[in-house]
Amino acid sequence: MDKKSFLKAGHTPTLLAAFLYFDLAFMVWVLLGPLGVQIAKDLALTPAQKGFMVATPLLTGAILRIVMGTLVDQIKPKNAGIIAQLIVMGALFCAWHFGIHSYKEVLILAGFLGVAGSSFAVALPLASRWYPPEHQGTAMGIAGAGNSGTVLAALFAPSLAIAYGWNNVFGIVLIPLAIVFVFYLIVAKDAPNCPPPKPIGDYFKILRDKDAWWFMFFYSVTFGGFSGLASSLTIYFNSEYGLDPKMAGFFTAGCVFAGSLVRPIGGNVADRIGGIKMLTVMYAIAAAFLVLVSFGMPNVWLAAAGFVGAMLALGMGNGAVFQLVPQRFRKEIGVMTGLVGMAGGIGGFYLASSLGYSKQVSGSYQNGLLIFAALAVLALIGLTGVKNRWRTTWGAAHLTSAKI
Repeated sequence: MDKKSFLKAGHTPTLLAAFLYFDLAFMVWVLLGPLGVQIAKDLALTPAQKGFMVATPLLTGAILRIVMGTLVDQIKPKNAGIIAQLIVMGALFCAWHFGIHSYKEVLILAGFLGVAGSSFAVALPLASRWYPPEHQGTAMGIAGAGNSGTVLAALFAPSLAIAYGWNNVFGIVLIPLAIVFVFYLIVAKDAPNCPPPKPIGDYFKILRDKDAWWFMFFYSVTFGGFSGLASSLTIYFNSEYGLDPKMAGFFTAGCVFAGSLVRPIGGNVADRIGGIKMLTVMYAIAAAFLVLVSFGMPNVWLAAAGFVGAMLALGMGNGAVFQLVPQRFRKEIGVMTGLVGMAGGIGGFYLASSLGYSKQVSGSYQNGLLIFAALAVLALIGLTGVKNRWRTTWGAAHLTSAKI
């Protein structure tokens, strides 16, 4: 990447604001996962209930990404982000002030935390609209690296819960959220070439395009795997290897950090060699590591190494998908970010909930991991089927300066 060219091409302050907003929103979105061991103990939850608890924000976030993607195109990304941040901070304040005392109440909070997950549909268009095609992978990768917020949640939430109680963690996280909110208000700017709002009905016409469905499926595997594991690994390490919540959080943070760190790298490499080549390799690697860890490693270090391998592949795959999406749907990037992001959230919900269900029914997480590995293989087969058409139509060299 030509660094000078990239810095001149867009608006760096907005890119930073998009990253920070996305980062802390993701921290909140998966917060129940790192706190899951302590919450489950106090509320006496079953394995299936634990799985559903950490999966619920992923599902509501997935659904709300459609709403947020539509809102982005109607009122522009910055304003949509302001609304979302205020809702999330209000929900966390209520949870902290009034307390969470039952499984029902924690699910209600989980639903509101999904609004934080919808930040995906705001941050990426906010950044993307400032950059030309040849820099889309890098710009979207940097903004999308905000999924590193999952590392912050895994790293600090269990320790804060031990020191102050898990309910007070909901109040503590309001401090960094408020700081970033003020920064966002001051620094973020909408791109001057934002497309005009369309009638609401026009957004759903895009679902008639089969490429939209392919991108949704591809991202449901890459991001679904990343977010599902990020939400579940603290409980997994506690259940399978007997780690206390704090140490389980540290191991989870290490795994999640790997997937978060490489997202911008994945976008940048995809800019250089093409997103299709990147995804082809990443799906194969992710499937192999998921199969490996499904059989149960003899110790936690080998298990962590296996999950790091899977997370590296999934994280780079996330960057590669969003190198391709703006090339195919540049004018519809707001709604497509919502649709593709929704599919990613649904994939995460499926993986997190299926792991809990698999554990309760069979006493093992193996079936949940193997089925998701099979989905990665299916995505690889699908990508092989569409790549020639993509490279000779919208991705043809005479139509775009980007590599496909």
